[in-house]
Amino acid sequence: MKEHFDSELPSVEHLMERAKQRMPGFAYDYLAGGCFTEVNLKRNTSDIREIQLKPWYLRDYAGASQETELFGKTYSSAFGIAPVGLQGLMWPKSCEYLAQASADHNIPFTLSTVSTASIETVAKITEGNFWFQLYHPAENDLRDKLLERAWEAGCKTLVILADTPTFAYRPKEIRNGLSIPPRMSLRNVIQMVGNPTWCLGQLIAGKPEFQTMKPYIPAGLSMKHLGLFMNKTFSGRLTEAKISAIRDRWKGNIVIKGIVNPEDAELAIKLGLDGLIASNHGGRQLDRGQSTIKPFQELVTNFKGKIKLMLDSGIRSGADVASVLATGADFTFLGRTPMFGVCAKGKYGGHHTVEMLKKQVQQVMEQVGCEKIEDLPNHLVK
Repeated sequence: MKEHFDSELPSVEHLMERAKQRMPGFAYDYLAGGCFTEVNLKRNTSDIREIQLKPWYLRDYAGASQETELFGKTYSSAFGIAPVGLQGLMWPKSCEYLAQASADHNIPFTLSTVSTASIETVAKITEGNFWFQLYHPAENDLRDKLLERAWEAGCKTLVILADTPTFAYRPKEIRNGLSIPPRMSLRNVIQMVGNPTWCLGQLIAGKPEFQTMKPYIPAGLSMKHLGLFMNKTFSGRLTEAKISAIRDRWKGNIVIKGIVNPEDAELAIKLGLDGLIASNHGGRQLDRGQSTIKPFQELVTNFKGKIKLMLDSGIRSGADVASVLATGADFTFLGRTPMFGVCAKGKYGGHHTVEMLKKQVQQVMEQVGCEKIEDLPNHLVK
């Protein structure tokens, strides 16, 4: 496979800078921003970067392997691509580009219910090797239809979302009109005109739509009424009864995303779920909550080996990936970093970003003398 790593963009900070130059401001704000004053957005990453690793320099060392087994499948590294909504708004065809990058590099790709590529499109790109993240519908009939489509498309791991019980308060999105109902301002139009590459890509790709939800959306809705329809269609708060009903219907793995306390983790195990992702929706829902890494360390202490323990929110680099794995995580996920890669570089931005992250993880493992991903906790400074 051809290498797509671009030495001019060797870090997420470089990708963010390039992406900001190429995107309309409202699209960049949607990708990069958090809720309220973005306290938790910043804390997520800063707390991960407080983790310290201990190197071993004078031992025999056979080299580092990033291969990681999860749910019976061996991946090329211990990170995957997290679900992101409205990907095609931020960069045309970005969902498809990231699905292709994850398939080519053998890492998990998670499709959001409200992304801009359909279940069937992503299934074709990945040959069925993808995860599907379900926003819980208000109606059970729609839930069952989505689950059936995902299963028939080859998906074996379902992600159910716990951390969006209500709509977030995101000032940047409200000001930019990316709220419910949405609106398009003159400022947004000027921003689009000022980014011709983005505009041309959107023209070729067609306007972003909720492709997975398209069969269930009445034809001819205005943007305002589409927003109101989507608002009514989903019921964000998960309950024990809702989870049990999904467990009864889904034959594959179920991962619950958004767990940050032991009580919820205990219930997830009781209900027969296979994994949990400690997450706070990337700092986009609860501004004054803990960072994900703080409660995660208690989850590892209490539940390691009883359920697969994963984490997203705040992970930006390969060094961040290695640090989180050193705390005892079985796997990690990144949402913004791969999107910054596509927005910065287009079609092969996802490939560049995955290659960059792998190089970074490899360097950390080799530097500390760690041969296998599962041995990284031996290098944690406690």
